[in-house]
Order: sequence, then C-alpha cells, then structure tokens
Amino acid sequence: MTKHEKILKYIKDLKVGARISVRQLAQDLKVSEGTAYRAIKDAQLRGLVSTIPRIGTIRIEQAEGEDIEKLTYAEVVNIVEGSVLGGIAGLHKPLKKFLIGAMELRDMQQYVEQGDLLIVGNRKQAQILALNMGAAVLITGGFHADDDVVRLADEKEMPLITSPYDTFTVATIINRAIFNRLLRKDVIRVKDIMVRDSYYLDVKSTVGDWRKLLRATRHSRFPVVNSDGEVIGIVTTNDVADLKDELPIVEIMTKNPIVVSPDTPVAHAAHLMVWEGIELIPVVEGRKLVGVISRQDAIRAFRSLSFQPQVAETVDSLIMSHFSVSKTESGVKLHGKTGPIMLSPYGITSYSSLLTAMANAAFEAFRSKKRLEIIPDSFTVYFSRPVQLEEEIEINVDIIEMGRKSGKVEINLFHKGNLVAKAIMSVKVLSR
Repeated sequence: MTKHEKILKYIKDLKVGARISVRQLAQDLKVSEGTAYRAIKDAQLRGLVSTIPRIGTIRIEQAEGEDIEKLTYAEVVNIVEGSVLGGIAGLHKPLKKFLIGAMELRDMQQYVEQGDLLIVGNRKQAQILALNMGAAVLITGGFHADDDVVRLADEKEMPLITSPYDTFTVATIINRAIFNRLLRKDVIRVKDIMVRDSYYLDVKSTVGDWRKLLRATRHSRFPVVNSDGEVIGIVTTNDVADLKDELPIVEIMTKNPIVVSPDTPVAHAAHLMVWEGIELIPVVEGRKLVGVISRQDAIRAFRSLSFQPQVAETVDSLIMSHFSVSKTESGVKLHGKTGPIMLSPYGITSYSSLLTAMANAAFEAFRSKKRLEIIPDSFTVYFSRPVQLEEEIEINVDIIEMGRKSGKVEINLFHKGNLVAKAIMSVKVLSR
C-alpha cells in the first residue's frame, strides 16, 4: 500500500465531523506535508472531506450515488460564501429541504422539520425555534447571532451560518446548486454499469492462461495487471493469434492501454471505444483495476437511458421543447418557433442554438430508423441569413447514407420558405 493510499484509508476511518489539517496529518503518519496535501485534495474529490473557510477541513459523510442531489451543510457554507457561527459538529449532515423564514413564528412551527435549513434574517426567536426543532439556520444580510443562539447551535450540533447575501439571492444560489446536482444525477457513469471483479491476467501469465480464460468465460479481451494490481496492458485475440502457450503475456500485450475512471460518463467511454476501434476499456482507481466496461455495456446503458424520464432540463431539451417532430419518407421534419432561450447578445436567434436544433434534428432522424446509439463524427454547416426571435422555422433532415457502422444526413433549415442554413452530419454507429 502506497503512502497516498494509507493516508486515504486513515481519513476514511476518521469519525464524521473530525477536523483534518495538512500539518497534523503529516506528523501523525510521518509523511511530507506535500504528500498529505495531495491526499486531502484527493479525499475532497472522493467526497470524504470538505474544506470550509475559517473552519478548515472536516470529515464528512460520503454521499452515495442515489443521494447526489442532497447537499451537506458544509457545501451550503461554501456556495453562499458564508461563515459558520456555531454547530460545527453538524456540518457533515445533509439538508432535507430549505425554507425561507418570512412568516409568523406560530406558522413557522408547521413547516420546519428536523434536518431542514431555515433561511432567515436577523430574527432571533425564529433562529432559536429552528434550532430547537433540529434544523440548521442560515442568517442572511451578513448579520451575526447572539451568544446564546450560538451556544444552542453547538448544543444541538446543527450549523448556524451567516451569509453576506440577501435572502432571495441565497435561496437562488442553493436552488441552482441542487438543480446542477440533479443534472449530474442524470448522467450515467461508468461505475453505474461496469463489470466489477472482472477477469484479468498478471505479469506471470502466459498465452496458455489467456486461452484457459477464453474457454472459461467466452471473453477474448483481458486487462493485464502488475503485482500491485495496476493496469499495465491488455490482451485480445489479435495479440495472441497462433502463438505458443508458453509465451509470456507481457511480451505480446498492448502496453499502456486506454483506461477510464468509475466517474467517467458512459458516453465518453463509448466515444473512446468507437474512435479508437476497441471493444473493452479497463476501469481504474489510482491506476488499480476495479472493473471493465465493454461496448455491449455502453449500448445497453444508452438504450435504457432513451426510455428514462429526465429529472432536470438541459439546454438541448429547452431548445427542442419549441419544436414538434414528424416523420418523413427519408428522415424527419421539425417545425417550431424560436424562443427567448435561443436569444443571442445581439437580439436575434443565436447561431449556436440553431446548430443545437439542427444537430438534435439529425439525431431524431436516426432514432426514427431505430438507430439509437450514434456518435457524431463530423458536422459541417453553412449559414446564409439571420433569424429573428418568435419566428417560425422548419428543419428538414434527410438520411442520405446509413450503414452498419456509419451514417450521413443532410439538414436544411428554412425560414419563411427561404433556406437559412444547410449542413451535412456524419455519424458513427455504436455497434456490437
């Protein structure tokens, strides 16, 4: 186990809420401060710790994938550029919901629950009420709290936070942070679909060992790892060919293979497989093998995703919501009106939003032919004139080529019967 891994294990074993410093970590584990600093940054990326201004770094509860939309109070402090006045021991806790304290105290009791965050101004009684009910308090406007309120926050182990922003701004910032997390939750990552505990070969393996795994698993591609479990190569049927069984794997393997991490989006891994012409990618954490992902895995994920409702809206979905889609003999036709979401800084429909509409129209054309798993390869577009807002446009997409591994479409955008833009898009099909 490396020093870096030992430090991460030490951090993971700490009690939630414990404070961590570079200097103390270096002294306790007899490592350099640089090594300790890098490990703390890695732990922060893994969701093990959170660094808060004027408080320091604390151990937090590691969020599971299904709870990605939940913010901890420590994260709230950072996003509202706040300061912690009390209740530091509860910073690691996730908040259930936030409320704005613009109501009478007797009404507030009906809404505030344990684990909430009450956003309120300089209202002492409201602050005390929330803390006594097991909720955290965020004081807006840069106000501070009385000493007895701070003591109550420490006693209840619920954060008491102050932010320089007004109540509306704070609520907007927190809502945006939750929205961004919902978007990230929609992204399928490698860790969601990868094969864990995958078969592999090591530096002592031979071609004969590869053939034994082939017969046992019916798979033909295996990562090669060293004595530390780090991926150093990959072996496929093309590497082995008609070689003798006793030949060492390390002599014929493909060295330094492409790898991805568990947090890599599946779409990115699929693009790599298509562009590089490979069928399987090892998944690593700190260079150590933790699983593999294949083209088949990616295809299944894409097909599943195409039938899932989206939790949050993206720019693409907002733009495409302005259009209706109808099938044609050779592709699809989109009809709709340009809206405010498509506005450019110059007061006309932005070219980037029109590009988005045209690209998505091409995707719809391939979907209409049951080719769901496509990856853009090239996109050439020519514009002839601008389009004003609130104007009706039509996008016609004709499939001019569709093979087993690739396809091509012609896209024409019309405004009032005039050709505004013409494009050619070629795609690659993510085939088995």
